[in-house]
This record gives sequence, structure tokens and C-alpha cells, in this order.
Amino acid sequence: MLKRIGLLVVVLLLAAIGYVWVKLLMPLQASAERNGPETAPRDYALQDNTKLDLPPPQGAVYRAAPNPDMNLYWGELHLHTRESFDATLFGTTLGIEDAYRFAKGEPLTSPSGEVMQLSRPLDFVAITDHAEGFGTRTHCGTSGLSLSERVACWLANEPNPMIFQILTKGARGKVVPGDPSLPAGVFRPTSRRPPKPGAFPTCRFGDGALERCLDNAAVDWARYIQLADKYYEPGELTTLIGYEFSPGMPEQGKHHRNVIFRSNAVPERAISSLDVPNAIELWKGLEATCGEGCDFMTMPHNPNKAWGLMYSRYTWDGQAYNEADWRLRRKREPLQEIFQIKGAQECALGVGATDEECAFEQVLDPCEPGETYGCAFQTGFVRQGLKVGLELEQELGFNPLQTGLIAATDSHNSNPGDVEEWDFPGAVGAATSSAARRLRETDKTRAAYKTPLKFHTSGGLAAVWAPQNNREEIFDGLARRETYATSGPRMAVRFYAGWGFDETVTDAPDGLQSLRAGGVPMGGVLHSAGKAESSPGFFVWATRDPMDAPLQRVQMIKGWIDEQGQTHEKVVDIACAEGLTVDPATGRCPDNGASVDLKSCTFSPGSGADELKTLWHDPDYAPQQSAFYYVRVLMNPTCRWSSYDAIRLGREPDPRVPATIRERAWTSPIWLDPHQ
Repeated sequence: MLKRIGLLVVVLLLAAIGYVWVKLLMPLQASAERNGPETAPRDYALQDNTKLDLPPPQGAVYRAAPNPDMNLYWGELHLHTRESFDATLFGTTLGIEDAYRFAKGEPLTSPSGEVMQLSRPLDFVAITDHAEGFGTRTHCGTSGLSLSERVACWLANEPNPMIFQILTKGARGKVVPGDPSLPAGVFRPTSRRPPKPGAFPTCRFGDGALERCLDNAAVDWARYIQLADKYYEPGELTTLIGYEFSPGMPEQGKHHRNVIFRSNAVPERAISSLDVPNAIELWKGLEATCGEGCDFMTMPHNPNKAWGLMYSRYTWDGQAYNEADWRLRRKREPLQEIFQIKGAQECALGVGATDEECAFEQVLDPCEPGETYGCAFQTGFVRQGLKVGLELEQELGFNPLQTGLIAATDSHNSNPGDVEEWDFPGAVGAATSSAARRLRETDKTRAAYKTPLKFHTSGGLAAVWAPQNNREEIFDGLARRETYATSGPRMAVRFYAGWGFDETVTDAPDGLQSLRAGGVPMGGVLHSAGKAESSPGFFVWATRDPMDAPLQRVQMIKGWIDEQGQTHEKVVDIACAEGLTVDPATGRCPDNGASVDLKSCTFSPGSGADELKTLWHDPDYAPQQSAFYYVRVLMNPTCRWSSYDAIRLGREPDPRVPATIRERAWTSPIWLDPHQ
């Protein structure tokens, strides 16, 4: 009998070992082989970078300051280093100081061996690693750890994306089935509970593990502040102190916010989603701990992947906003990202939008009945959020969603502002480090929004108009929304609105002074009460990025609300390149015939414009109507990053994605307020 029992135990033990080997260890090994840094140089060797003739990097240009007419500064406000545990698990090896040196123009090498370098240095940068990871791995290099602590540290530091999926699956939450009888694409509030601070494996094992992690979180945050101060060079590189607040959502959903501070007077702790259950409590917690001389703002990103939550009337944990909450959001959230590596977030075709440019870097289809994730919701894009703001204004008497626009990368490679299509190094460490890895085949059943080839862009930049480059002036420019976003190229864009502007303003030597004196810049509110019945003038001036393709057209996007409380939108072209004029029937510029040679990715010479300048009046202006206007500047077509990678690998452009794109800029809106 004992022999039989012993034999049964051995069989069960071997079966268990076999099960673990087949279900866990073999997939982990396969993932490491496919995505890890050790095999990245092998895949990098498959590409030939000499097949492309690329422009060399340029040096920094430091602008004279202070300038009352405002200087244009370029920066990155959303960047991760190996300090973010997800970056480490995807194979990122570069740290905070590497990122600051990169922002100044120094080259870095990715895990595969690809050289990463900015085309031009940045003017400002914020490193925004996930606050949820602060303190969780600080102790891992110390001696005397127990076996369980060493195993937990190995899990948290081993570069393997499969480990990341295992660790985050529970924290992201379960999918809640939808009711197919309800209208599609309408967000339904969900009750959620955030993970406990000790949920991370390294904070769970060992005596006093949680207290150690909490203490180390403050240590890590203090190191962030110290390094930001070390690399701060007013007039050359402004290092804004910040971090990311990152509550989890099912199916790679995002409801994250970056927290940016005005100076180095900051709270002693970085409040994370392990500390508070929603953004409202984040703002309250920061206000309570942000002492003398401290000021902050938050910026949401990826509303396209928040599954309708971002511009709904509910919090992450299912609570309804009240008037005080909306006032707090208005005070603390002046900006939002409209573009980054995880797709364009301006608008989605078929979800309240019909203009063709809403298909730009967009793979989400309108939601079907019962879908609760993986689709385009009615409250999931920036333009929709701006219209929700008009609805709330009618209800509350103020608009809590008057938010300006910026772009970023959200790169996890310690390479802030690395946005050129022609040398995109991927976004997540070794997993996308080399052209072969970025273009490889994926499981055909995998959703498009989970595939780097289809959903990843090269990211964008934030542009700020400010009198000089230091922490206070850059922060204040962001706070007053005198900002705009680009999908990467550095087009210069001015946008003003006001009464009394005439055609001479476009060429007058003191035009900028008169525009600022008689109107409001992008991000401003133009009060129309008691003004003339005719439309204000909207002045737009855009110039091309000298390192990229010419401009093709300027578009005006208008959103408004009628007396019945219904919102509307309209998109019209207002300036065309090469002397072409807008077709009054379609509201569009004629095609200027610009093209791209896909064998070399060179764009056609002689078409497009170096500069587009216009003064536009709204033919449908209604004095008693609340409205917003923002400008979209489109370039001639150029190659998408995947087409450059195809050339490196000696292939045709991948048919699964567009071979070319039209890069663009989006200005912060100007709002018309008829009540004042």
C-alpha cells in the first residue's frame, strides 16, 4: 500500500512539474527568445540602415528671452525609463540620467544596438515613470534577502513581457459583460476597488515588506527631484518634475494621468492609484500635500483606450461627479494628450465624426451592442470631450472641460521626444527594438489595438508659446493652454481670435502685438456678449518643419451646441497650398498631387507650401451660441515608420497598414462664450 501511495505521489508530482513546464516555463522561455534583450542583436542584424539617406541631427537653438511676443518651445511630458517596472519587463535598460542626456541631444543605444538620437534637442522634458512602482524594487540589490524575496525581485526585474502580463492581469480587473439591449458605445459606470499597496510581489514577502516599500517610495521620489534639479539648465533644458498616476482597466485599458509640478516645491510622496481610488481624490490629495510654493496640473492620456470613461460623468471606481468635482477638474486639468504612440485620440469615424482625417492612426471601430472594451465609445475621444464640456456648461454654468492640447510619446525607452518616422526605435524596450520585431507577424486573432504594427505611432511633441524657457514660464504656458500638439514634425503654428482683425494683420510688422492686444491666443476664451453680430476673425499662421515635408492645408474644426442642447461639429479647409482655393461645395482644398516614392521614402519636390497664413470668418457664426474652434494643419504625405522599416529589411511596405501618412498639428481650442 505504501509503495502504491508513494508511486501515486511521484506520478502526481511529475504531472504537476510537467504541467508547470508546458503551461508556464516553456511559454516564458519562448517569450524571452522572441522579445528579450539577449536575442535583440540577432534580429537587428537583419536590417540594413544604409538603404536610407536620412538627415543628420542638428544642434540646439537657444532663443533670446524674455520675448513679449512669445518664443516657441518644444518638449516631451510623458516618458518612461527603466524605473517603470513595465519598461524593465519589456527589456529597457536605460535610466533617468540617460533620458536627460538624450533630451540634450546625446545619442543612446537601444537593447538591439539601434542608435537613438533626436533630430534636434528638446527645450523641456518631464520624466513620468509610474508612481505605482516607486519603492517596489529599491531593495532588490541588497544582501540578506530571503528566498521568497529573491524570487519576487527576479520576477520584477526579468525582461520578459509575459511576466508583465501575469503580474498586471489581476490589477487591471475583469471585463464586465455589457447589456446588448442598451445603446452601443455609451459608458456604464463600474464599481471597482484599487489594489492594495502591498499587492506588488516585492512588497508582499518578508518581514516588514510593505513598510519597506512605502519608505522606499519616498526615497525614489526624492531621487527623481534631485536628478531633475541636477539637469535643470534654464534657457537650455527645463526639467519639469512629474510622474504618472496609472489605475488599471481591463484589456489594456487606460485611465492614466501625468502629474506635472511648477517647481521643485513638491509633496514628500507621489500619490498613486494604490493610495487613492480616482482622479478626484488624486487632486484633493495633491492639494492637501502640496505645501507653500507648490503648484501642479494633471494631464490625461489615451481617452481612446479608456473604454468611454474619460469624458463620462463617472470616476474610475463608479462614483458620479458633482459640481465641486467638476470645478476641481477644471482647476487642475488644463490640458490633455491628443496623440501619442497608442494611436490618435482626436476623433473616430462613425462616432459623432464624419471627416476623413479621423481615420488617421485609428484602428478602433464604433462599439457594437454589448461591447464594453476594444471599440470606439461616444465619450472616448478628445473632440467628443470638448462637446461634452459644452453640454456641462449649459447644466452647470461653467465648462469644466476647456482643455488645451498637447502630444507626447509615452515611450518606455528613456528617449524623450524621439518622434521622427524615419528612425522610430519602437516604444517598449527590447520587445520592439529592431525593424524585424516591429514588423513581425502576430496572432491573426489578436485585436488590432493590441498590435504594435497597427496601433503604434512614432509619437508626438508638445509645443508651448512662452516668453522664456524655465520651469515657471513653461508651466504657466501649459496652464493657460497656449500650447499645441504635433504628430512629430516641428511646424510652427500661431492661432488667434478677436473682433476688429482685418486682412492687414496678416502682413503688418506689428501684427503679433495687435493680435495679442485685440484678441486671445490658442487656449483662450473669447467673450462675445455685447459684441457685433458678425463673426470674429480667426488668424492662423503655420510654417513647415525645415527637416520635413511642406504643408498642404489648414483646417478649422468647430463644435457648438444648439438651443435644444444638441452638439454639432463641422470641419472646413481654410487655407490651401500652391495658391489653390477651397471648393465651396465640399469645403475642401483640391488635391495638390503630392506623392511619395515608396522605394526611398522621398517626398515629391515642388508641391506644398513653406508657409500658410489666413484670416478666416465663420459664415455660420451665431452670437448666442457656445462654441469651440481649433486648427488642424496637414502636411504633404510622407512615409509611415513601418515603410522606412520595410526598406531597411528589403521588403515592400506592409499591406496591413497605410504606407504613407499626413503628419499634422492640432492647436488648443479657442472657446466663444456668449454669456459674458
